[in-house]
Amino acid sequence: MQKNKSLLVFAVVFGFIFTMQAQIVSSKIIDSVTKEPVPYATILYKKSGMISNEEGRFSFLYRKDSKPTDTLTISCIGFKTIAKPLNQFKDSVIYLAPKAIELREVVLSSKNYTAEEIIEKVKENIPQNYNFDLTKKRLFFRESNHQNFIKSDYTLKKSTIKELNKPFLDSVMQSIPKNNSYYTEVLCDLYGNFDKEKQKIDLIKASELYDKNNEVGLTALEEKFERIINQNVKKNSYFKIKSGIFGTKLDMDELQNEAVDSTNAEALNKKLEEEKKKKEDRKKNFAKYRRSSLSGLFGGLFFQEKSNLNFINKSNRYDFTLLDITFLGDDAVYVLEFKPKRSEDFKGKLYVNTEDFAIIRADYENVKAVKNFKLLGFSFRIYLAKGKMIFGKDEDNRYNLQYLEKENASRFGVRRPLKIIEKNKHVKGRRKQNELYVKLDFAITSSEKKEVVIFDTDAITATAFEGFKEQNSVLPTYMPKYSPEFWKGYDIMEPNQAIRDFTVIAE
Repeated sequence: MQKNKSLLVFAVVFGFIFTMQAQIVSSKIIDSVTKEPVPYATILYKKSGMISNEEGRFSFLYRKDSKPTDTLTISCIGFKTIAKPLNQFKDSVIYLAPKAIELREVVLSSKNYTAEEIIEKVKENIPQNYNFDLTKKRLFFRESNHQNFIKSDYTLKKSTIKELNKPFLDSVMQSIPKNNSYYTEVLCDLYGNFDKEKQKIDLIKASELYDKNNEVGLTALEEKFERIINQNVKKNSYFKIKSGIFGTKLDMDELQNEAVDSTNAEALNKKLEEEKKKKEDRKKNFAKYRRSSLSGLFGGLFFQEKSNLNFINKSNRYDFTLLDITFLGDDAVYVLEFKPKRSEDFKGKLYVNTEDFAIIRADYENVKAVKNFKLLGFSFRIYLAKGKMIFGKDEDNRYNLQYLEKENASRFGVRRPLKIIEKNKHVKGRRKQNELYVKLDFAITSSEKKEVVIFDTDAITATAFEGFKEQNSVLPTYMPKYSPEFWKGYDIMEPNQAIRDFTVIAE
């Protein structure tokens, strides 16, 4: 009993959380001068890496063989590295002090390279600096999606189906969520390298955080719309959908779901088998999509040939400026700024090790709209595209990816007429049966953020890679509000305040 009390006091005083099953160190990293959070700091513990989130927060799971004297190391570009035993971290807030740069150190390490010469050495050393071998990576992958209707107007011009009237269409517009957020978190092992064809995923745990009420409302509306169509549309009808000069044909059968007679055992069993297959496919598709999404992120790393981030592969299209020399731990780092010479999309900063010329961190953001399309009342614009990559050196003096972030934001708009015309060639007289004619004017903004933190990277053989078979048995657990208990006992990247505050308001 006295021992438990002592542990409780220790947790309160030092900001650590202890349980019988697991021990977690949870803290926030602060700049000792500005008192601002230090984001994207690297925390190393027993050769495993962690990154502080955008608010400077991190948590780390103790290993089974952990001891109070084990060393925890915290480093960030431009700050003094902290490396000391766990039991010497005496607060839930950890302060990092900026590291002063001595002139003599700068002169000795810079060797008078120009920015362009540094970039050329970066390109020369990519093959030996980065780990392109087969590995097993334990990682945490978070996707955040937000949608906002900024305009949802329409004008009803004509409707020959009395139920499809303005009150009904108003209810349709009102039922569409004006704001919607969706978060997915996945803990997994990823086998392979950066080649899309050489990647396999083993899901460990996953969660989905969103408002299910939005789904329920739209499903009810879809069912109501389907009832109206079934009651008013003749058999063998088809629809002609016209928007301006464009048109397409849609058969009535494509709009109807096949009903199953519950007294027909054969039909019911067939339906149950179909539902079972759908569930199995969902498992496969969930894992497949996560693997595909991770593959796309890795394919966008700056040293990949087909990456849109071409500031290294096509460096002649950019202007580089040597801004400074700073430190990451004891390693001196060049700070380079890059800007497009003409029509390229990105600007940013590169942090390059002065000894081996490896880029250990790359920050980038767009200088103009990445995509800008407008034609016949449709518009689409990607106005934000930014991200960062952080690498860490392993025991073989090669660099592995530790953290990757990619953020996009776009606007989609429609301002044009829409006609839905029912036609039936089996009815005497005019083929045209019914018509709905509206003028649409709506716009949606969407933002997406993907974050990957890689805790461990271990080498594997080609035989081990080929021998691993994906099981795809894990589905995400739905959560109406964020629960830290869900990830208890696992290393994850700390959620930001928006995720911690997310909760579904019951209606």
